[in-house]
Amino acid sequence: MNREEAIKLIENHQALIRKVCSMYAQSTEEADDMFQEVCIQAWRSCEQFKGDSKFSTWLYRIAINTSISWIRKEKKHQVVGVDNECFYGICDENSFYENEEKQEQISLLHKAINKLNGIDRSLILLYLEDVAYVEISEILGLSVSNVKVKMNRLKKKLKQLMEENG
Repeated sequence: MNREEAIKLIENHQALIRKVCSMYAQSTEEADDMFQEVCIQAWRSCEQFKGDSKFSTWLYRIAINTSISWIRKEKKHQVVGVDNECFYGICDENSFYENEEKQEQISLLHKAINKLNGIDRSLILLYLEDVAYVEISEILGLSVSNVKVKMNRLKKKLKQLMEENG
């Protein structure tokens, strides 16, 4: 793939990149910086994309790996909390979630997700995006059966964390 094609595809998949970045960032500013870094990494790597997988799968992998690397390199970027306006790229939660009870559940879920390690957080992000287990396995480099096992364990762990925080 040439770089001009890559630029168009990256532009078309900005929402995907923003969601991944916002999952790992502590603030909107940090998510913006991460977003730029992911775009740069994708652009630099575009010639390596052979089309063996969907472009979105390839881009998810770059976004997740770049975000995790960002956090590892920058000790000040350790994820302990998430700016609500940034999480999942949702900018206006009040209009998005009208019910206060749902807002509380979403808040508990955010807190629980923030306690997960990078790979588990990536797995949950992809699951919440309704990405198929087969594609999740390609993105994360795990077998499909391992994804299913991890997902079942993560669901239980999130439920437990939400009950502890609730």
